[in-house]
Amino acid sequence: TQNDYIREWLPYRQDFLHILLDLEAPPLPRICKICQKDGVYRCPDCMHQPLLCTNCCRTTHASHPFHRIQQWTGNFFEDSALHMTGLQLHLGHGGAPCPSASANEAPPLSGQSRPTTAGKDGDQTKGDRQDTPTMDDDEWEDVDNIPLHLRPPVSSKHLTIVDVTGVHFVLVRPCQCLNAESYPLQLFRAKLCPSTFDKPSTAFIFSVLDDFLRDNVECGTSGMNYYSKLRRVTSNVFPHLVVDRYRELLQVARQWRLLKLLKWSGFQDNMNPSKDGDLVIFCVACPQPGINVGPTANLDESWKYTRAVVMDGNFKAEHMHERRPDDQVWLMDGRGFMVRNPPYQAYLKATPHITEKSSCNNHKAISQASASRGKLNSTGVGATACVRHGCFYPHSVVDFQKGERQLNMDYSLTHALSYNMTGIENVLCFYDINCAYMKNLRRRIESSDLLHLPPSLRIMAGIGMWHVHGHKKECYTRYSPLFIKGAGWVDGEIIETLWSTLNIVSASTRGMTSPHRQELLDFQMNDSNFMKMIRMADSLSRKLKTARASVVLACDAFERFNKAITPEQQRNWGRQEETALLRRVHDPSVMDVFEIQLKKAPTVHAVELQLLEKSPRQGVHHGAASWITRGLAIEEAEIILNIYRKDNGPNPSKLKRLTIAHRAEKLSADRSRFIADGRIYLRVDDEFEQSDESDGRTDLTLGQDTLDDEDAVSNDGYSDSSLVELELRMGQANDALHGLRLALADKVVIFRGVVRPATNYSMRTRAWQMIHSIDTSVKQCTAIYRQCHLAMIALGADSDILDHYQELQKSHLSATAAAFTQGAHDHRDSHLPWFWMMDIPKDTDSKSWLSEFYHIHWLRAKA
Repeated sequence: TQNDYIREWLPYRQDFLHILLDLEAPPLPRICKICQKDGVYRCPDCMHQPLLCTNCCRTTHASHPFHRIQQWTGNFFEDSALHMTGLQLHLGHGGAPCPSASANEAPPLSGQSRPTTAGKDGDQTKGDRQDTPTMDDDEWEDVDNIPLHLRPPVSSKHLTIVDVTGVHFVLVRPCQCLNAESYPLQLFRAKLCPSTFDKPSTAFIFSVLDDFLRDNVECGTSGMNYYSKLRRVTSNVFPHLVVDRYRELLQVARQWRLLKLLKWSGFQDNMNPSKDGDLVIFCVACPQPGINVGPTANLDESWKYTRAVVMDGNFKAEHMHERRPDDQVWLMDGRGFMVRNPPYQAYLKATPHITEKSSCNNHKAISQASASRGKLNSTGVGATACVRHGCFYPHSVVDFQKGERQLNMDYSLTHALSYNMTGIENVLCFYDINCAYMKNLRRRIESSDLLHLPPSLRIMAGIGMWHVHGHKKECYTRYSPLFIKGAGWVDGEIIETLWSTLNIVSASTRGMTSPHRQELLDFQMNDSNFMKMIRMADSLSRKLKTARASVVLACDAFERFNKAITPEQQRNWGRQEETALLRRVHDPSVMDVFEIQLKKAPTVHAVELQLLEKSPRQGVHHGAASWITRGLAIEEAEIILNIYRKDNGPNPSKLKRLTIAHRAEKLSADRSRFIADGRIYLRVDDEFEQSDESDGRTDLTLGQDTLDDEDAVSNDGYSDSSLVELELRMGQANDALHGLRLALADKVVIFRGVVRPATNYSMRTRAWQMIHSIDTSVKQCTAIYRQCHLAMIALGADSDILDHYQELQKSHLSATAAAFTQGAHDHRDSHLPWFWMMDIPKDTDSKSWLSEFYHIHWLRAKA
């Protein structure tokens, strides 16, 4: 663990501290590592931070001009800079000086010279900014006290270069050959991106731009925070004295994003006409004819080539009103994930917002669709993504002007369904409010001249598993992915996880210009798609393994259930399922067949035991079966009485004690009459002895355990009576399990129809009283069956009988709420215990709503 590693480090703590302090001192003797002269500089960025003289330091860093060095003062090492050693950066000729350079150029600066700062009257070329650090009044400091390595040199040939190691001043010598490129292009070939192009004074290393983009997409680091970090890297003691190049960083980063996207997309130039979304990547696993689907593929196959999409809105990606909205430069409008701005604005002006009342619950996406926020130009964004792999659709992300209006999402959906969709006719679309959104989708699109969907396109509507629980109960079976054939094991909520990635940068885009915001959001979403793509193989492999294991369990559970129902039920229920799945595209209400149709949960009834009556066997006295039936009833009554005693605790009230005494007295009398009649039916010569306990309890057990007095009972009579009792015990077990199934089903129905809808304390109290009453019935049926199971073992039941009547475990008594509860995958992970499959025809004949229970459980297990 982490604590173990820390404990291992503790003994080294003092040694590490001593080494850290030793590294602050120069080596002895203090000589240059290369020429053995007096050592003045050391480079912490080089391995082993070698001590060097001025000339050796300049020479060795010709290929590393952006290392940060330190100079020995006689007492300590202070921060310095390579330009103070006379280092120059030559452009072209592989870093060597240009042979065409003028011989009159000034020589490199001496290591002892101190460059002066630019005065207020110094020449400022076009595009340059005042390099002297600006300070607030409360941070005023004499310019002469600025450290030398932080003072911008006077020479106009010194370039301010921003690297991951900080801000540097470097004397740059461009190539002066006749065929030499322009100065900005020479800088760019040297991996220096200039911020201006007419006599540039600032450039950014490619690596610092890449680092900024990585920090931005991973950590959400804004440009201001990133440059603040670079100032700390340059001088941790005086970061406020480092020259400010924050604005230059923002403008160069915009250019760099576009160049990277053009390069990654394989564009050699940016002059040719482009199509929407051509600079970003999309899901490699979703079917795209001509890309990952061959020309000979049969696109009419229902589910193999179905596009599965999910839509949603994100209200974290806000955008403020702009100061100069007409003075904008769009670098990649419409070529990423955000839609092209002019057509979208034209669509918004031409399309009125029609408020539609929902027949479902009052969802915020509907009720707040017209909510306006005056300070915001955009209240958020709406997007479409693939539902299986979580990749944003190119050219489908729209801005919200108010709330999550349908006209915004219509624009997103239609553009998403036009992206590489040639020949695909089936779409599975998830949206939080699809029950209301899909009703008039076709009418809205047909009424707009700016939207288009192919008439042959079949759209299957769905609602994600998390959101569907906030809808009316009818929406569950109509729109849940669990009941959509071919949807697979998806939750329809993957886009919610994508917002967390996008929101990393959404806060920093709030005050940006519209083009800058668009470019940043596009780049963030493209990175999200890229990360999904490179991890997709492992993700799909894990899902495939899980699916293979789950389908075996699901099929096994369904087959066991299917074998327990009658062939007529299989045919009828199967036809209902096929009809519903075929008609659901046009009428989702047909899926109500998968929902329990109950208006009120039935009350709980005690199930009377009806033991089987058999014709008397040879050697068995006529009426012995009835006599044994009386004994089983007495046994059950005693079990119920013992449960009643236990539930009332060791100190019951006087009234309850009186009730217990009356019931015990009646049991004692019934037991006495039963034993007295036993002399006749069992041909007993001696009298049975009855032991009466002081508390009135009785101890009656039938079968071989108590009737073991071989001298008192005839062997033939006892053997024949044991067979009769075994048959009656089997009937008793059937009835006990039947009562147990009814009680558990009642419990689920009451939870669904009474407990959960209860709105006040009184209703909840009455509902839980009903649940407690059912729990008592469950205890009684369980105890009766367990006693019956022990008796069958004592009576010598064979293995076939005991395989049919298994031991009842505590885990079997949990109410199977899968058919009633709108859970995500209840029917895949939870299966009915063995006793639910024993006598389905009897259960369905007993209560019509229990027949509905088995009906729905069969349909959902198959789904």
